[in-house]
Amino acid sequence: MDEELITDWFEAYADDIYRFLVYYMSTPDVEDIVQDVFIKAIDRYDSFKGDSSPKTWLISIARNLAIDEARKSKRQDWRKLIKSYDYKTEASPEENQLANETRQQLHQAISKLKQDYQDVVILRGIEEMTVAETATILKWPDTKVRVTFHRALKSLKTKVKEGDYES
Repeated sequence: MDEELITDWFEAYADDIYRFLVYYMSTPDVEDIVQDVFIKAIDRYDSFKGDSSPKTWLISIARNLAIDEARKSKRQDWRKLIKSYDYKTEASPEENQLANETRQQLHQAISKLKQDYQDVVILRGIEEMTVAETATILKWPDTKVRVTFHRALKSLKTKVKEGDYES
């Protein structure tokens, strides 16, 4: 096992995993779960076959840990909107406020989608993962990823248009 490699992966992918978890679950322990992802990666390094990218493998671990965390706490509403993280822009305060409101509305609308739609919107739309990477993480065929993503975007647009994202 190459701990230096895992350290390199942490530096390269920790922010992506954090962002994924922020969208995926509602808990103040996101940082802890990011650390757990890399602890699990060290423990299970031998199971990494290289069939997918390290990022895809790590996000699969993150997703499984998030699901486990939700089951442990038995929360029904574990995917609610959580605080938007700061974007570093040089926009005016008014533009930043408008962007924040839009981002919150989007987060709320995503949280109202059914689970499959949420998964694929977060992975494909927000994390910008490829169809193949998304299929690997979700254990779906590529065609299901494409079709579900198309349907999820259609549903998301409808929810935003109709304002159906209020808590």
